[in-house]
Amino acid sequence: MKYQGRSRKKRTGGRRRPIHKKRKRELGRSPTETRVGDAKLKTIDTMGGTEKVRAIQAETATVATDDGTVAATVESVVENGANPNYVRRNIITKGAIIATSEGEARVTSRPGQDGQVNAVLVD
Repeated sequence: MKYQGRSRKKRTGGRRRPIHKKRKRELGRSPTETRVGDAKLKTIDTMGGTEKVRAIQAETATVATDDGTVAATVESVVENGANPNYVRRNIITKGAIIATSEGEARVTSRPGQDGQVNAVLVD
């Protein structure tokens, strides 16, 4: 788990006295790195009693074409501006260019947050 509360150090490196102990609302989570593979989803409890669906692995993407939308099979990650190492590891993030059965497409959704891969064909 990550801590997203106030830092205990000042910008100068000096000590900052804690106002309170760590609170549950200040917790963070490590990012979900959605990979190419058999579909695997995970639900996570979030604040307010709601749930968030995260895609651990994805095999299909909803690709928007000129005619409408098509469910295409994801083959691999071609390019990823977020991190060049994600291409080698086949990790899908928003903005990544993926090779699908319909052609190359740019991901428009956040699979680690939404639980699905939406994409637009790249000309």
